[in-house]
Amino acid sequence: MSTRDINNKFWNEELETMPREELEKNQLEDLKEIVKFAYDNAPYYKRSFDEAGVKPEDIHALADIQKFPFINKTTQRDTQGVGSFLGELCAVPEEDVVFISTSSGSTGVPTMSPFTKKDFDEFQDTESRWFWQVGMRPNDRYVHALNFSLYVGGPDVIGAQNLGALCIWGGTLPSERLLFILKTYQPTIIWTSPSYAWQLGEKAKKAGIDPKKDLSIKKIIVAGELGGSIDATRKSIEDLWGAEVYDFYGLSDIFGACAAQCEYHDGLHIAENHILVETVDIHTGEILQPGEVGELVFTTLRKHARPLIRFKTGDIGYIDNTPCKCGRTHGRIHINGRKDDMFIVSAVNVFPSDIEAVIRELDGVTGEYLIRVFEKDFTCKYSVEIEKNSDNPASDDSVAETVSAALKARIGVKPYKVVVHPDGGLDTRSEHKSKRIIDERKLDYTI
Repeated sequence: MSTRDINNKFWNEELETMPREELEKNQLEDLKEIVKFAYDNAPYYKRSFDEAGVKPEDIHALADIQKFPFINKTTQRDTQGVGSFLGELCAVPEEDVVFISTSSGSTGVPTMSPFTKKDFDEFQDTESRWFWQVGMRPNDRYVHALNFSLYVGGPDVIGAQNLGALCIWGGTLPSERLLFILKTYQPTIIWTSPSYAWQLGEKAKKAGIDPKKDLSIKKIIVAGELGGSIDATRKSIEDLWGAEVYDFYGLSDIFGACAAQCEYHDGLHIAENHILVETVDIHTGEILQPGEVGELVFTTLRKHARPLIRFKTGDIGYIDNTPCKCGRTHGRIHINGRKDDMFIVSAVNVFPSDIEAVIRELDGVTGEYLIRVFEKDFTCKYSVEIEKNSDNPASDDSVAETVSAALKARIGVKPYKVVVHPDGGLDTRSEHKSKRIIDERKLDYTI
């Protein structure tokens, strides 16, 4: 092991605290290189750039990326397997690829994300950086409770190993087995989804295990859902476990965790040495300024197996480039939700994350919820289903009224109805990502 100073809060201090002017200068150099590499080696980019009348030589400043066309998930699916196994977006021969992950396939055909050895090693160094950022050190025991089956977050455990932590490759174990590991091996850090972190803590209590006293978990990393960036959800999990919760953000299209919270929990620091971030208007594609909410667009700066030039992520949020109290200069992204999940009721943009924030803050309910979006009288409506705590003496009607009023106060539009179930009455608990939105609309409500 290296003689790295465990008291230094930075994994790579020079990189993490680099003045923005220097950081952006390096981004520009990498951008010029990767756009030329993509044009010269990926058939799709040569064709699309030529059609758009742009050349790699047109990039003289970071803002020049705006001249180039967008791509999205549909582009990936349409080019996958065309011309070669890895498709027309791939810029290296297959023999240079050492790893592929795939998307979950929730929106159709799963898409592959290939990595060269250099891509993969740099990806894992970034994971080490995030783990170090949240306080993981070589004396920690770490449980990686994420899916290893083709999931891009699976290999992130290597980043913890490279840091020197003792790693337990848990994967998606049944809850009883995972609780056995937590009790027997007494790990100090775990990574899972926010909903599962909550469920696991509740299951521990029902099994007679006090997460605060009987277990040694001090930090919980969450990803895959929005909950970790919703203060009410994060604090609920922290109170349940007596541990700090840190949110990570990743994309199967790029790599495991591309961004991570620091100790101040004010957005997620993005690996700007790897990713150039834009925010665009969801309707017009117009470029927005930092702080303005729109769709996040990423350009990979160093990934050669499959460069992504102006990839529309489908995630709605904003970027904040102002200095963070932690001293890191890389910008922070704030995620509001998925474009696919947002719906409009009475001219109000409603994100499931807003509903979750309300439900998690209310007393007398379990925190589980299900949203139904439907049409009535040719307008979009929503209903919310929740669970009442078993020891809550209030009537179902009273609980429903409380929830409805709280949602109206926070969001601006109340639900069409609130359905109250007993504790455990909702089938939303999952050992990975929970399904919390059912869209029953038949009309086209695209935004």
